[in-house]
Amino acid sequence: MPVQIPLPRDEELSEETRKALGALPPLHVFRMMAAAPASFRPLLDLARSILVGADFDARKREIAVLRVAHVTRSLYEWTQHQRLGRNLGVTDREIEAIRGEDPVTSLGEEGNLLCRVADEISRDVRLSDGALEAIVARYGNRQASELIVCCAYFNMLSRFLESTRVPLEAENLLGDRTPERVAEEAAKRGAE
Repeated sequence: MPVQIPLPRDEELSEETRKALGALPPLHVFRMMAAAPASFRPLLDLARSILVGADFDARKREIAVLRVAHVTRSLYEWTQHQRLGRNLGVTDREIEAIRGEDPVTSLGEEGNLLCRVADEISRDVRLSDGALEAIVARYGNRQASELIVCCAYFNMLSRFLESTRVPLEAENLLGDRTPERVAEEAAKRGAE
């Protein structure tokens, strides 16, 4: 039997947590987050703030998230965000470059910069002065900060997923959804 933290069963969770999970897609990432009950709602809120509340462009965000997933070797994060990225218009060619180049050089100036930011935060913890200067010049302080928060969050999430050994779902549960659509559906079902 492989070493892992098992996904919590419903009977191990509070009624409030079960209700919140019931409003979300039945992804293992959410169920495993529920294993840390004090952090569950704050983690969901932080994810929502990044995926739905930020001004930073969703397609560009997914390029950065995919690069974080690749660099941190998080198969779960890579698989889910490859689906989300495609649903937001990230092409197969772009996905191949994100996964296959080191450093990424074929995505044009902006795509290469997004991957550089993801690389530096994931590998070096701190952005170089040149990368920070470039994203502030391109996006302004607010969106540069949102990009940094995004890369930092997905670094934390990949480490959580990999360390707990969250298994991939047997099927694609996201379909053609985008993060915005998932949030809308969850709000209608009462997870907000």
